[in-house]
Amino acid sequence: MKPALVLVWLVLLHTAHAFQVTDDRGMTISFETTPQRIVSLLPSLTETVCALGQCEKLVAVDRYSNYPDRVTKLPQVGGGLDPNIEAIVALKPDVVLMATSSRVGERLQALGIKVVALEPKNHADVKSVLATLGVLLGTSAAPQVWQSIELSMASAAQSLPVRIKSNRVYFEVNRAPYAAGEASFIGETLTRLGVQNIVPASLGPFPLLNPEFVVRANPDVIMVGDINFAGMAGRPGWDNVRAIARQQVCIFTPAQADVLVRTGPRMAEGAQLMAQCLRKVLP
Repeated sequence: MKPALVLVWLVLLHTAHAFQVTDDRGMTISFETTPQRIVSLLPSLTETVCALGQCEKLVAVDRYSNYPDRVTKLPQVGGGLDPNIEAIVALKPDVVLMATSSRVGERLQALGIKVVALEPKNHADVKSVLATLGVLLGTSAAPQVWQSIELSMASAAQSLPVRIKSNRVYFEVNRAPYAAGEASFIGETLTRLGVQNIVPASLGPFPLLNPEFVVRANPDVIMVGDINFAGMAGRPGWDNVRAIARQQVCIFTPAQADVLVRTGPRMAEGAQLMAQCLRKVLP
């Protein structure tokens, strides 16, 4: 083969593996080859990488990533908002995955590290992030993972008797109290289950409520993590709220709460937890 043809062949071989992804900032990031060393600074992204069968490519995670168990053995490099830049650089990652709300992306990029910022906020975003990370990680598993999520979500909804679906639910994410409204991904899950959310979409995804709002709304069921449940019945007027008076309160463990509040591949598991709760408290 002539030298010129050899050169063309080598160029084509090199670029055949090159690709680009566009993240949630609207930035397009180019890669010559599939990343093999990944740092994840958001639990939902960590879980998505593993759901796609690529856990072994993670070399470090943030302090909140705790699923699956194998990631707890990886080095932790701080949180999404306060990562240890020096530790990340020392790991020589091919890419850092982080939330769009993180403010360290530009610093990492200035140090020559590629950053892909993805922050799923609803069900559609979870599907989109799966697809983007599928391209980034060089796997075709994303459609199958999404199909499994959809089937499990549908199964959770079908497990509920019609009589349960007329009930009104209040989901508290923080005792301030902050609620999961209809516009949140948790609200979307409640809608998929067929129950009514007392917090309308007009108030935003996770609004801070006046406690009196919940008293007036008088939900049939309350869903809350066990940490936030402490003292709930002692709030002024809350002892008369139907859900508390009838003991129709779903109290989730910290591990279950992690599943419920993360917009990621385990959201179908969250739907199953909600459905189990509804069947238990509304016999």
